[in-house]
Amino acid sequence: MALIFESVTKRYRSGIKAVNDVSLRFGPGIVGLLGPNGAGKTTLMQMVATRTRPTSGRILFQGRDIGRDPDFVRSRLGYLPQDFGVYDSVTAFEFISFLGGLKGVRKKGRVMEVLEAVNLHTVAHRQVRTFSGGMKQRLGIAQALVNDPELLIVDEPTAGLDPEERVRFRTLLTSLGRSALVILSTHIVSDVEAIAGTIALLQKGRILKSGSPEELLAAAAGQVWEAVLPSHEFERQRSSLRISSAAQRPDGVHVRLVGDGAGIIGATCAEPNLEDAYILLTGGAQPS
Repeated sequence: MALIFESVTKRYRSGIKAVNDVSLRFGPGIVGLLGPNGAGKTTLMQMVATRTRPTSGRILFQGRDIGRDPDFVRSRLGYLPQDFGVYDSVTAFEFISFLGGLKGVRKKGRVMEVLEAVNLHTVAHRQVRTFSGGMKQRLGIAQALVNDPELLIVDEPTAGLDPEERVRFRTLLTSLGRSALVILSTHIVSDVEAIAGTIALLQKGRILKSGSPEELLAAAAGQVWEAVLPSHEFERQRSSLRISSAAQRPDGVHVRLVGDGAGIIGATCAEPNLEDAYILLTGGAQPS
């Protein structure tokens, strides 16, 4: 099973290239997409989901060109877009049953299976209008899973979930990633860091780097620094530093920065984390 992008470009009528000459190959497992707003993450996933077509290039899934044979990928796809709408006047069970029917799912037991997977089985027969935002998000996750997809695309899936549910969802994705290809787009770096076997960094429609978390961390080795600065010194230098994190403490501002920190008095080299690598490789853009 493989998803292959061959020189994929998406240009809108305005002339803007949302995706620019992307070539990638993903196998089974979990792929994390990270990038700032406007990087092209959502457009890339919409093309995989056949909601829009590339201007040039092609996308192959299991060797089939999805532009020429969209039904092939649609029948094997689970998709949770960033803006997911629900029918408020039906129950959760009715909602998933309806969408499952559209996807060819006839077993009612499967509906309860996915509702249990997202911890909604105890409210399966409540109307969706009574659900909180987080519960509706979990319902969206359930509909993406109901047809047991070979390819699962989720855009900001943990938005609105509490910490316990985020952990539950990451565990669920880890299980799915053993037999399916899961593409996860999120601004929460820890979600990607915890479960993704491959991470692709996008900026301005281009792939900056794609590889394992270990490969991205290796790119930042020796370029992450920690220091304690007096508040006035921090304010003086902050515009010239690429800061990964900063916290005010009684003894000064504890900063973590990437790039050239050797000139900072008292700075010590630190082990990089994924957010450090992200900031270094994107030139300081914040994930979103």
